[in-house]
Amino acid sequence: MHPWRSSPPMKLRFSSAQLLLGATALALCPAQLSADTGEEALDETGETSSEANTRRTFTPEDFARFAPRSALDMARQIPGFSIDEGGGSRGLGQADTNVLINGRRISGKSNGPVEALQRIPAEEVVRLELVDGASLDIGGLSGQVLNVITSSTGGITGQFRYAPRFRSRGTPARLFDASISLAGGGAKEEWTLALENDSNRRGNDGIEQVFDGAGTLIDTRDEQANFQSDRISLSGSYTRIADNGNVLNFTGEAVGFIFRRRETSLRSGTIAQTDRDRLFTGGEDEVNFEVGLDYQFAFGPGQLKLIGLHRYENSPTFSEVTTNFADGSAPTGSVFDRLADEYESIARAEYSVDGLGGNLLFAAEGVRNILDITSSLQERDDAGTLQPVELLGASARVDEDRAEISATYSRPLSPNLQFQASAGAEYSQLSQSGAFGQTRTFYRPKGFVSLDWKVSNAVNISGRVERDVGQLNFFDFLSSVDLNQERENVTNADLVPQQSWVFEVETTLGLGTLGSLNLRTFYEDITDIVDQIPIAGGGQAPGNIASAEFYGMNGNLTLLSEGVGWNGTRLDVELDLTDSSVLDPLLGTPRKLSRNTLAGLEVDLRHDFPGSVWAIGGGARWQDEADDVRIDEVSARREPFGFISAFVENKDVRGLTMRASVANLTNRADLFTRTVFTDRAAGQIDFIEDRDRRFGTIFTLAIEGSF
Repeated sequence: MHPWRSSPPMKLRFSSAQLLLGATALALCPAQLSADTGEEALDETGETSSEANTRRTFTPEDFARFAPRSALDMARQIPGFSIDEGGGSRGLGQADTNVLINGRRISGKSNGPVEALQRIPAEEVVRLELVDGASLDIGGLSGQVLNVITSSTGGITGQFRYAPRFRSRGTPARLFDASISLAGGGAKEEWTLALENDSNRRGNDGIEQVFDGAGTLIDTRDEQANFQSDRISLSGSYTRIADNGNVLNFTGEAVGFIFRRRETSLRSGTIAQTDRDRLFTGGEDEVNFEVGLDYQFAFGPGQLKLIGLHRYENSPTFSEVTTNFADGSAPTGSVFDRLADEYESIARAEYSVDGLGGNLLFAAEGVRNILDITSSLQERDDAGTLQPVELLGASARVDEDRAEISATYSRPLSPNLQFQASAGAEYSQLSQSGAFGQTRTFYRPKGFVSLDWKVSNAVNISGRVERDVGQLNFFDFLSSVDLNQERENVTNADLVPQQSWVFEVETTLGLGTLGSLNLRTFYEDITDIVDQIPIAGGGQAPGNIASAEFYGMNGNLTLLSEGVGWNGTRLDVELDLTDSSVLDPLLGTPRKLSRNTLAGLEVDLRHDFPGSVWAIGGGARWQDEADDVRIDEVSARREPFGFISAFVENKDVRGLTMRASVANLTNRADLFTRTVFTDRAAGQIDFIEDRDRRFGTIFTLAIEGSF
């Protein structure tokens, strides 16, 4: 992500009750509007069963004008819908994404819904259904959920993509962003296989000025940064349905990730400072893999599903900063190296059975997580020679053994009202080795209640109240340094998982031939939230603050020109507005959660010329982010309003789809400010950095094809 700066952040001042009531009122007003709805909804086999549970149904023909190559291309064109990739927490738990394939949740983690849909060729998609999450026999789902129904063509099909990118300044070309995938199978089995390099080349350059506490310019820095990454992955899936209905599913992924960062800074200060040449380099050479297996079969009066998953990641990282002086003084600088090994093993069982007028789902899960880190720090002495420095608490091992059980009950309260409730508990034991080693245990209740109400063919409202248990980032336990920003976190072995009450209402409005609107409002009351705190004995680190609030709304609007007699034009708007409040652990006064998104806006416009293979369009992006607050500094990344892009597309160049696009048409900058204090409580400023970097115009040519 680039650092950006914008106009002052939006001030959102509304209560959770106002948010929820506003969404409900908006839903009820246009109830007379019509929308396309399917005739059926999905049952436990992935097929469809009840009209009341289906919000909308789409066939491949509905997306023909977009020339989709995969199920992902179709899913991204569904009006008013966006894919939720889940929270990425440890363990599997209940379903936390809004995508199913043939009525089954995606059991992978890093190999999630986007990757799974991308491997499914468009030829194998039978239809896409938006259904009520609470109506499904899958714990954790509410609101609108996408179910993708597929059927193997019986042969082997494939698709590929190549997308070179060039920038007008400061960054080498991206020449190796590409993917290829295969799919095949028969009446009883399906398989997919994909090889992809998710490549990126970024960079920016410009001037950073440094001022002292009185506002006097004390340093001018001419800087250039480059970031290069390649994520090479081989992923796949295999599904087999036996004659007796038993289902075997396998997913796997192996990844190699290479990242390099380089930043040069030519510095000239006041007459008291010597001109300097500073070089920062850093990188990572990560290898990881994930394998998952699940098997569902009849057991007694119900269905038993057994799931196993194992993930391993090896991540050696390095960073080095060196400053050379024009007067020949000895160089200064530091080197920080870290080797991290992460392991996760999961065993989960789910038993689904009809009862009490609905469906009961009992689940039990056991998880073992390990983070093993070895770190070293070196600093240059007065002669410029690197010397080892003790970094207490930077090398240690964190182990977690976690178990959870839950029972989920789903049933229709009426033909148009679906109810789902879940109750469970989580146990975890956390152990940390090293100088601050200790072992602790936690018991946490969790659960939710949700309702899905189909008000009319045009209006759906879903509500959810949840008791959520967060999971800790194991890296937060250990001390670390950021050489580029000259920051240090000490060890905090006393972190506890945060908990929260979450209240949300989601409203979906079908606007008929005009399009669709989806609006979600939420309020979260958080206990023991993790933020930067002072540590007893000196220093700072991520730690717990007693309570916080987080609330807001996000919406997806799709408008189609067919509703006004004009064919081929589509407008998509996504808006996020949030606010938060937490007591600053140093000042004791309210502030926003660090780096929380305050406002985000995405607008995309596309026109497909009727009867032609040509399409044109463009988009705009903007985001405003809260300050990043540490004990001794406050920093902010801001975006000038509007990251503008445009494209032209031909959907049949000898069977290929080719899109040429240009981005950053307004030459938006990356803006960053940082204020470092000698005493933030007293308001005593040490220095202020003000950065303005440009990254130029971005040109991309994307080529896609099928075979």
